[in-house]
Amino acid sequence: MRKSRGWLGALPLFAVYALVFGVPAVALLAGAFTSRGEPTLDNMRLSLQGGNLTAIVGSVQVSAVVAVAGAVLGTFLAYAVVTSGSGALRSAVLTASGVLANFGGVPLAFFWVATLGNSGIVSGLFGLPSGVLFTFWGLVIVYLYFSVPMMVLVMAPALDGLKPQWREAAANNGATSWHYWRYVALPVLTPALLGGVVLLFGMAFSAYATAAAMGAGTVVPLVTLKIANALTSDVLIGQENVALALSLDMIVVAGLVMAVYLPLQKRSTRWLQ
Repeated sequence: MRKSRGWLGALPLFAVYALVFGVPAVALLAGAFTSRGEPTLDNMRLSLQGGNLTAIVGSVQVSAVVAVAGAVLGTFLAYAVVTSGSGALRSAVLTASGVLANFGGVPLAFFWVATLGNSGIVSGLFGLPSGVLFTFWGLVIVYLYFSVPMMVLVMAPALDGLKPQWREAAANNGATSWHYWRYVALPVLTPALLGGVVLLFGMAFSAYATAAAMGAGTVVPLVTLKIANALTSDVLIGQENVALALSLDMIVVAGLVMAVYLPLQKRSTRWLQ
């Protein structure tokens, strides 16, 4: 029996993966554990000390708050749209979500600075305190601007999967709305919810341009800004390998998040069996 050679068609894709992901990963690992061509652990040690550690913790805190808040708000908004029964509203919200979920960087920073900055339109109109935007919660609000629409896109198809017959069957068997959501709807939605939380965490954790344009690093330490400063600053000289070590720390944090997510997803999948 001849073996199938269909896998040969995937070789170009594997080559692209190796080039786009493999080469940078090898370069990152090599740089994180070397200094002036010599093997060392000093870069990793420095990346977990002082301001670098504070930046990692700050990024994790911001990302965790954005992920949870964005998941809750996005899920409720998606549920309202899906159950509205209005095709026009659904189309408008999903289209807007697709645009806003990819709206970030310098334009997003300019939008919020012009709105809630020290001389922003809304700040001046309502007499808001100066610098309200340039705080931890101000940055969270900015990140929610693209996180909530992304959660809407994730949850809308999952909510569409809730069949009306399931609620009717639950009601016929004496189940209350709480029982329906606890034992029927929530297990069905859990994989999408968990995936959405992980996605929002990753988006906020890796965001750079928006925070940099806002100057958020002066009030909220972020690891992405630390890496950029170490690579491009004229003051921090010779910190390139520390920046690579910080990048490796980010990969480890993302891996830990996935390590928590995967068992929960498997457990939620068993609920559906």
